[in-house]
Amino acid sequence: MSLYALPIVFALFAWWFSTGAILYLDGLPRRTFRWSLAGATVLLGAAFYGLAVSSRDASVSGAFIAFTCGLTAWGWHEISFLMGYVTGPRKSLCPSDISGWKRFLFAVQTILYHELAIFLSAAVIVTLTWGGPNQLGTGIFFLLWGMRASAKLNLFLGVRNLSEQFLPDSLAYLKSFMVKKPMNPLFPISVTVATVITVLFAQRAIADVASPFEATAYTFLATLMALAVLEHWFMVLPLPAEALWKWGLRTHEVQQPKDETSPARPSTPFSARTAAALPGSRLRAQPALSTYGASPPGE
Repeated sequence: MSLYALPIVFALFAWWFSTGAILYLDGLPRRTFRWSLAGATVLLGAAFYGLAVSSRDASVSGAFIAFTCGLTAWGWHEISFLMGYVTGPRKSLCPSDISGWKRFLFAVQTILYHELAIFLSAAVIVTLTWGGPNQLGTGIFFLLWGMRASAKLNLFLGVRNLSEQFLPDSLAYLKSFMVKKPMNPLFPISVTVATVITVLFAQRAIADVASPFEATAYTFLATLMALAVLEHWFMVLPLPAEALWKWGLRTHEVQQPKDETSPARPSTPFSARTAAALPGSRLRAQPALSTYGASPPGE
């Protein structure tokens, strides 16, 4: 039983703690961001090394190392995005007079560099682990990429809970690309496909022919996929998802003192005044939010 219990508990803790730690660091004064990103970059390098080494180790310990390194590599992209270092060329509100594919194109422009960076990391990971018997780290990275892309599309198309409290003030313009409504047509497809994949991973984990390494690896994949499904349900159910990371969001609630490197977090709702203060904003005279992002989780 420990063959399954340990990876489940480890994955649950790693998911919960890493998310909270990123939220905590992102809520600190902006002058600390360079140090946070520097530390994350060191960990990214270590993760690449660990993925290369563990790809040749098809053992239970190798599975734990690969999972940890894959999650760590993904964490760099969450930090670099939320801290505003790797986002996209568009850093302004969604114009209220656009819709359809043009609105989608504008939304892509807000995260374009982020997605390109993920693609480059994926290419590096595939190169480092190519031909190795342990591909868990690569699988973890691609799983997170796919489920995060699904979450972004669902936020764009419309869900009940936008989890806008997870966004820092510097990325407040992203709220104007989100839609608040009970559900969208993509959501049931996303959840159904992800749930089926979760079940398939679980079946592979408990199969009689599964080796200890395979049982551990597929348990990691099934657990992380199940958590991704849970995060999707958080978007449509009336559940306070932020309560899970209350400790990480504590720094977001603190009013930071004004200085040249750390602008104070506004206590008023996101408005045209907030948008005017955003770096690179070109819509200083726009209303509070466009009709596509009426203000009402975190990557």
